[in-house]
Amino acid sequence: MKEALARIAALGPGRRLVAVAGPPGVGKSTLAARMVVELPGAVLVPMDGFHLDDSLLIPAGLRDIKGAPQTFDADGFVAMIRRLKAGKEVYYPVFDRSRELAIAGAGRVGAGDGLVVVEGNYLLLDRAPWRELAEMWDLSIMLVEPVEELERRLTLRWQGFDCSPEEIGAHLENDLANARLVLEQSLPANLIMRPSDETP
Repeated sequence: MKEALARIAALGPGRRLVAVAGPPGVGKSTLAARMVVELPGAVLVPMDGFHLDDSLLIPAGLRDIKGAPQTFDADGFVAMIRRLKAGKEVYYPVFDRSRELAIAGAGRVGAGDGLVVVEGNYLLLDRAPWRELAEMWDLSIMLVEPVEELERRLTLRWQGFDCSPEEIGAHLENDLANARLVLEQSLPANLIMRPSDETP
């Protein structure tokens, strides 16, 4: 993480956007949270608040692939990042995983906040409209791990939610498909990191 922190420090003052991208289970949330602790005044904005609600996904036949790119309000997310880039005050939704829903207006970036760390799977995805994000990052970081390690971590995640073996299998099928998409179809990042190589 030292190299990432050094690069962020070199960005200088003013509104700066740092993307922490990567596949499900790679450790984006953990690393991004650690970075914000190390960077006084930094604000963390997760992408997950832009999940479409189950009330929309179920009738559209998309509930079983929740977490895939098409199950997010991608246009809304891109619009928010544009507002952040412009230095605006922004209120954003936060995803409550325990209830599987987004809470509107639960997070805030003030107009005076300089450094914003944005965390999510598809921040560098080479697919419309996600690819519009690439030009807005002052620094982009891609986290990677072998698929086998991702599967191990994701299995532990879903076990922690008391899922049945059948439910875990269904979640893994979806998560690993999304992981391969991120690893294979993302635009180049400024910095590539493997979290398992990082020391606490």
